[in-house]
Amino acid sequence: MNSALFVAKTGLSAQDTALRVISNNLANVSTVGFKRDRAVFEDLMYQTQRQPGAESAEGSQLPSGLQLGTGVRIVGTQKLFQEGSIENTGDAFDVAINGRRGFFPVTLPTGDTGYTRHGQWQINSDNELVTAEGFVLQPGITLPAEVQTLTIGQDGQVTVVTAGNTAAQNIGQIQLADFVNPAGLEAIGQNMFLETNASGAPILNNPGEGGTGALLQGSLEGSNVNAVEELVNLITTQRAYEVNSKVISTADEMLSFVTQQL
Repeated sequence: MNSALFVAKTGLSAQDTALRVISNNLANVSTVGFKRDRAVFEDLMYQTQRQPGAESAEGSQLPSGLQLGTGVRIVGTQKLFQEGSIENTGDAFDVAINGRRGFFPVTLPTGDTGYTRHGQWQINSDNELVTAEGFVLQPGITLPAEVQTLTIGQDGQVTVVTAGNTAAQNIGQIQLADFVNPAGLEAIGQNMFLETNASGAPILNNPGEGGTGALLQGSLEGSNVNAVEELVNLITTQRAYEVNSKVISTADEMLSFVTQQL
Protein backbone atom coordinates (compact mmCIF):
# COMPACT_ATOMS: atom_id res chain seq x y z
CA MET A 1 0.00 0.00 0.00
CA ASN A 2 1.27 3.46 -0.87
CA SER A 3 2.44 5.09 2.39
CA ALA A 4 1.54 8.52 0.99
CA LEU A 5 -2.10 7.62 1.57
CA PHE A 6 -1.55 7.30 5.32
CA VAL A 7 0.62 10.43 5.47
CA ALA A 8 -2.07 12.44 3.68
CA LYS A 9 -4.69 10.94 5.98
CA THR A 10 -2.90 12.44 9.01
CA GLY A 11 -2.86 15.78 7.21
CA LEU A 12 -6.61 15.63 6.59
CA SER A 13 -7.25 14.75 10.23
CA ALA A 14 -5.04 17.57 11.52
CA GLN A 15 -6.57 20.17 9.22
CA ASP A 16 -10.05 19.02 10.20
CA THR A 17 -9.18 19.63 13.87
CA ALA A 18 -7.65 23.01 13.02
CA LEU A 19 -10.88 23.94 11.25
CA ARG A 20 -12.79 23.10 14.44
CA VAL A 21 -10.51 25.40 16.45
CA ILE A 22 -11.07 28.25 13.97
CA SER A 23 -14.82 27.69 13.95
CA ASN A 24 -14.91 27.91 17.77
CA ASN A 25 -12.98 31.18 17.63
CA LEU A 26 -15.38 32.64 15.08
CA ALA A 27 -18.42 31.39 17.02
CA ASN A 28 -17.19 33.33 20.08
CA VAL A 29 -16.25 36.53 18.29
CA SER A 30 -18.90 38.39 20.32
CA THR A 31 -18.36 36.59 23.66
CA VAL A 32 -17.24 38.97 26.40
CA GLY A 33 -13.75 38.17 27.65
CA PHE A 34 -13.27 35.19 25.31
CA LYS A 35 -9.66 34.25 24.52
CA ARG A 36 -9.01 32.62 21.17
CA ASP A 37 -7.25 29.30 20.63
CA ARG A 38 -4.48 28.36 18.23
CA ALA A 39 -3.82 24.83 17.03
CA VAL A 40 -0.27 23.59 17.61
CA PHE A 41 1.05 21.12 15.02
CA GLU A 42 3.98 18.72 15.19
CA ASP A 43 5.43 16.25 12.70
CA LEU A 44 5.19 12.55 13.44
CA MET A 45 8.05 10.04 13.77
CA TYR A 46 10.54 9.48 10.95
CA GLN A 47 11.71 6.31 9.27
CA THR A 48 15.47 6.68 9.01
CA GLN A 49 16.84 4.70 6.08
CA ARG A 50 20.23 6.41 6.07
CA GLN A 51 21.57 8.06 9.20
CA PRO A 52 22.95 11.60 8.78
CA GLY A 53 26.68 11.68 9.58
CA ALA A 54 27.08 7.94 9.15
CA GLU A 55 30.12 6.49 7.40
CA SER A 56 29.60 5.47 3.79
CA ALA A 57 30.90 2.32 2.18
CA GLU A 58 33.75 4.40 0.71
CA GLY A 59 34.76 5.57 4.18
CA SER A 60 33.44 9.12 3.82
CA GLN A 61 30.97 10.76 6.18
CA LEU A 62 27.46 11.21 4.83
CA PRO A 63 26.55 14.92 4.91
CA SER A 64 22.85 14.17 5.02
CA GLY A 65 20.57 11.25 5.67
CA LEU A 66 17.47 9.71 4.22
CA GLN A 67 14.58 10.19 6.60
CA LEU A 68 10.94 9.82 5.61
CA GLY A 69 8.27 11.49 7.72
CA THR A 70 5.00 9.79 8.57
CA GLY A 71 2.72 12.77 8.79
CA VAL A 72 1.45 15.40 11.18
CA ARG A 73 -0.78 15.71 14.21
CA ILE A 74 -2.18 18.44 16.42
CA VAL A 75 -0.39 18.19 19.73
CA GLY A 76 -2.45 20.82 21.51
CA THR A 77 -4.43 24.03 21.47
CA GLN A 78 -2.87 27.13 22.91
CA LYS A 79 -4.94 29.87 24.54
CA LEU A 80 -3.84 33.32 23.48
CA PHE A 81 -4.40 35.93 26.16
CA GLN A 82 -3.96 39.16 24.25
CA GLU A 83 -6.32 41.78 25.57
CA GLY A 84 -9.60 42.20 23.73
CA SER A 85 -11.03 45.55 22.72
CA ILE A 86 -12.63 47.63 25.49
CA GLU A 87 -16.22 48.66 24.86
CA ASN A 88 -17.86 51.42 26.89
CA THR A 89 -21.34 50.35 28.05
CA GLY A 90 -22.10 52.90 30.75
CA ASP A 91 -23.53 50.18 33.02
CA ALA A 92 -22.25 50.49 36.61
CA PHE A 93 -22.08 46.69 36.96
CA ASP A 94 -19.87 46.22 33.88
CA VAL A 95 -16.18 46.05 34.75
CA ALA A 96 -13.34 45.46 32.29
CA ILE A 97 -9.75 44.54 33.16
CA ASN A 98 -7.60 47.08 31.35
CA GLY A 99 -4.50 44.97 30.90
CA ARG A 100 -3.44 41.58 29.64
CA ARG A 101 -3.03 39.91 33.02
CA GLY A 102 -5.55 39.20 35.72
CA PHE A 103 -8.74 37.22 36.26
CA PHE A 104 -11.77 37.68 38.48
CA PRO A 105 -11.96 34.77 40.98
CA VAL A 106 -15.44 33.32 41.54
CA THR A 107 -16.88 30.43 43.53
CA LEU A 108 -18.25 27.61 41.40
CA PRO A 109 -21.15 25.37 42.50
CA THR A 110 -18.61 22.60 43.15
CA GLY A 111 -16.85 24.78 45.70
CA ASP A 112 -13.82 25.19 43.43
CA THR A 113 -12.56 28.57 42.39
CA GLY A 114 -13.04 29.57 38.76
CA TYR A 115 -11.32 32.44 37.00
CA THR A 116 -12.83 34.66 34.35
CA ARG A 117 -12.22 37.82 32.36
CA HIS A 118 -15.96 38.28 31.96
CA GLY A 119 -16.86 41.36 34.01
CA GLN A 120 -20.58 41.62 33.26
CA TRP A 121 -21.70 41.48 36.91
CA GLN A 122 -25.20 41.16 38.27
CA ILE A 123 -26.65 40.82 41.79
CA ASN A 124 -28.41 37.80 43.27
CA SER A 125 -31.17 37.63 45.88
CA ASP A 126 -28.58 38.26 48.63
CA ASN A 127 -27.36 41.45 46.89
CA GLU A 128 -24.01 39.80 46.09
CA LEU A 129 -22.07 40.47 42.90
CA VAL A 130 -22.35 37.36 40.71
CA THR A 131 -21.74 36.32 37.13
CA ALA A 132 -24.56 35.69 34.67
CA GLU A 133 -24.42 32.05 35.82
CA GLY A 134 -24.80 33.07 39.48
CA PHE A 135 -21.18 32.39 40.50
CA VAL A 136 -20.25 34.63 43.44
CA LEU A 137 -17.27 36.95 43.12
CA GLN A 138 -14.34 36.30 45.51
CA PRO A 139 -13.91 37.97 47.94
CA GLY A 140 -17.64 38.57 48.10
CA ILE A 141 -19.06 42.03 47.54
CA THR A 142 -22.49 42.48 49.14
CA LEU A 143 -24.38 45.65 48.38
CA PRO A 144 -26.42 47.28 51.15
CA ALA A 145 -30.07 48.10 50.64
CA GLU A 146 -31.18 51.24 48.81
CA VAL A 147 -27.97 51.80 46.89
CA GLN A 148 -28.12 54.97 44.86
CA THR A 149 -24.69 54.92 43.28
CA LEU A 150 -22.08 52.18 42.93
CA THR A 151 -18.48 53.09 42.21
CA ILE A 152 -15.70 50.60 41.43
CA GLY A 153 -12.30 52.24 41.34
CA GLN A 154 -9.41 51.31 39.10
CA ASP A 155 -7.73 49.80 42.17
CA GLY A 156 -10.76 47.60 42.91
CA GLN A 157 -12.15 49.64 45.82
CA VAL A 158 -15.96 49.35 45.85
CA THR A 159 -17.92 52.23 47.35
CA VAL A 160 -21.62 53.00 47.46
CA VAL A 161 -23.87 55.86 48.40
CA THR A 162 -27.15 54.81 49.96
CA ALA A 163 -30.43 56.64 50.32
CA GLY A 164 -30.35 59.25 53.08
CA ASN A 165 -26.53 59.41 53.14
CA THR A 166 -24.26 61.75 51.24
CA ALA A 167 -20.96 60.16 52.24
CA ALA A 168 -19.60 57.24 50.21
CA GLN A 169 -19.25 53.95 52.08
CA ASN A 170 -16.49 51.44 51.29
CA ILE A 171 -18.00 47.95 51.07
CA GLY A 172 -15.12 45.84 49.75
CA GLN A 173 -12.08 45.28 47.61
CA ILE A 174 -12.03 43.43 44.29
CA GLN A 175 -8.88 41.40 43.74
CA LEU A 176 -7.46 39.84 40.59
CA ALA A 177 -5.73 36.49 40.26
CA ASP A 178 -2.66 36.12 38.07
CA PHE A 179 -0.79 32.99 36.98
CA VAL A 180 2.80 32.31 35.99
CA ASN A 181 1.54 30.45 32.91
CA PRO A 182 -2.02 31.52 31.99
CA ALA A 183 -1.85 29.30 28.88
CA GLY A 184 -1.85 26.32 31.27
CA LEU A 185 -5.32 27.13 32.59
CA GLU A 186 -8.10 24.68 31.82
CA ALA A 187 -11.02 26.19 29.92
CA ILE A 188 -14.32 24.71 31.13
CA GLY A 189 -16.80 26.89 29.25
CA GLN A 190 -19.10 29.57 30.68
CA ASN A 191 -16.14 31.97 30.27
CA MET A 192 -14.37 30.10 33.07
CA PHE A 193 -10.89 28.70 33.63
CA LEU A 194 -9.56 26.36 36.29
CA GLU A 195 -6.13 26.25 37.88
CA THR A 196 -3.90 23.35 36.80
CA ASN A 197 -0.39 22.18 37.60
CA ALA A 198 0.71 23.79 34.32
CA SER A 199 -0.73 27.20 35.19
CA GLY A 200 0.71 27.29 38.70
CA ALA A 201 -1.10 28.59 41.78
CA PRO A 202 -3.04 31.86 41.61
CA ILE A 203 -1.34 35.03 42.81
CA LEU A 204 -3.83 37.54 44.20
CA ASN A 205 -3.23 41.26 43.81
CA ASN A 206 -5.25 44.42 43.91
CA PRO A 207 -5.96 45.63 40.35
CA GLY A 208 -3.05 47.57 38.91
CA GLU A 209 -0.52 45.84 41.18
CA GLY A 210 1.81 42.95 40.41
CA GLY A 211 1.40 43.37 36.66
CA THR A 212 -2.37 42.97 36.69
CA GLY A 213 -4.58 45.37 34.79
CA ALA A 214 -6.59 48.19 36.32
CA LEU A 215 -10.37 48.05 36.40
CA LEU A 216 -12.62 50.14 34.17
CA GLN A 217 -16.16 50.49 35.46
CA GLY A 218 -18.83 50.94 32.80
CA SER A 219 -16.83 48.98 30.22
CA LEU A 220 -16.50 45.39 29.00
CA GLU A 221 -13.61 43.57 27.42
CA GLY A 222 -14.61 42.02 24.13
CA SER A 223 -13.30 38.84 22.57
CA ASN A 224 -9.72 38.94 21.29
CA VAL A 225 -10.78 37.14 18.10
CA ASN A 226 -9.83 39.03 14.95
CA ALA A 227 -12.46 37.96 12.42
CA VAL A 228 -10.32 38.92 9.42
CA GLU A 229 -7.32 36.95 10.71
CA GLU A 230 -9.54 33.94 11.41
CA LEU A 231 -10.96 34.08 7.88
CA VAL A 232 -7.42 34.09 6.48
CA ASN A 233 -6.63 31.08 8.70
CA LEU A 234 -9.85 29.47 7.44
CA ILE A 235 -8.77 29.86 3.81
CA THR A 236 -5.27 28.57 4.57
CA THR A 237 -6.69 25.53 6.36
CA GLN A 238 -9.07 24.84 3.49
CA ARG A 239 -6.23 24.96 0.97
CA ALA A 240 -4.10 22.63 3.11
CA TYR A 241 -7.04 20.22 3.32
CA GLU A 242 -7.48 20.34 -0.46
CA VAL A 243 -3.78 19.66 -1.03
CA ASN A 244 -3.88 16.62 1.26
CA SER A 245 -6.99 15.29 -0.48
CA LYS A 246 -5.17 15.82 -3.80
CA VAL A 247 -2.30 13.67 -2.51
CA ILE A 248 -4.75 10.85 -1.78
CA SER A 249 -6.28 11.23 -5.24
CA THR A 250 -2.86 11.19 -6.90
CA ALA A 251 -1.66 8.20 -4.89
CA ASP A 252 -4.85 6.35 -5.83
CA GLU A 253 -4.29 7.11 -9.51
CA MET A 254 -0.71 5.82 -9.26
CA LEU A 255 -1.91 2.58 -7.67
CA SER A 256 -4.58 2.25 -10.33
CA PHE A 257 -1.98 2.72 -13.07
CA VAL A 258 0.28 0.08 -11.55
CA THR A 259 -2.49 -2.50 -11.18
CA GLN A 260 -3.83 -1.94 -14.68
CA GLN A 261 -0.64 -1.50 -16.67
CA LEU A 262 1.82 -3.89 -15.04
